[in-house]
Parts: sequence; structure tokens; C-alpha cells
Amino acid sequence: MAVIYVVRHAKAGSRDRWDGEDELRPLSKNGHRQSDALVEPLAAGGASELLSSPYVRCMQTLEPLAERLGVKVVADERLAEGVAFEPALDLVHSAESGAVLCSHGDLIPDLIGALHRRGAHITTAADWRKASVWVLDRRHGKVETMAVWPPPDAV
Repeated sequence: MAVIYVVRHAKAGSRDRWDGEDELRPLSKNGHRQSDALVEPLAAGGASELLSSPYVRCMQTLEPLAERLGVKVVADERLAEGVAFEPALDLVHSAESGAVLCSHGDLIPDLIGALHRRGAHITTAADWRKASVWVLDRRHGKVETMAVWPPPDAV
């Protein structure tokens, strides 16, 4: 069995208040706390390879985990905002066990929905909030079950 983690990026500053390119919008203070709080559960779950949307807020979400594991976060356009879910679906099927994929609130529901339509069972209530983590159990190359961890409390 392989476990793949799909993380929605942690809280970022408001789009309306950000004056630059959206791709460069960083995490907020609460978002940094959330990303720090994700380290222990993901490390304990066997996190290994870290793949992220190239957007700054996604990369920053995985940086504390990367530091803990002694690996780099690799930017992957298949996880970017506004892209079709099919390339991310291919990534879920080919990623090594323990891979952590960080993406956005538009792509993740599409990805989970596609996996569900292909027969994966959702074992928890859906949670799309920032810093939520979907845990995908893959057997024989197919995702069989999916559960979500709620975001860490970072008020």
C-alpha cells in the first residue's frame, strides 16, 4: 500500500490586499503557524517526496516539513492554480509512497472528485479548508480510500 498526502496550502494574505502577482502571494502569520503544525503529523505518516504548486504560498506550506526531512520542495506545474485535474491525477498514480502534494482550493476538489468517480471511497466528511490534508491510500496503482485531516488550529 502507498500513502499519498494532498495538502491545501495554508492561509495566505488576502488577494484583495496583495499588490503583486498572485503567484508571489506569501503565507500569513496564521499560515506559517499552520505549516509548522503540519510537520509532525506528516513526518510521522512517512512523508518523503515533497511536490508543490510553484505558487509561493504552496511552496512555503511545505518548507518547514522539507527542513525537518532534509529534502527540497520541488515545484510542479501540475499542481498550480487554474490547471486541469488530469495531470495531477497522473501524479497521484505515479508518486512514491509518502509523497506530499501541495495545491490549491480549485484543483483539490476536482482531483478528489475524479478519484471518487474512479472508485475511491471517501471515509470522512470532506474538508476543503486551508491546510487540510487528504490522505490517499493507493493499492496496486489505484487509490482505494481517501480521508481528510482537518486543518491545524492556527487562530
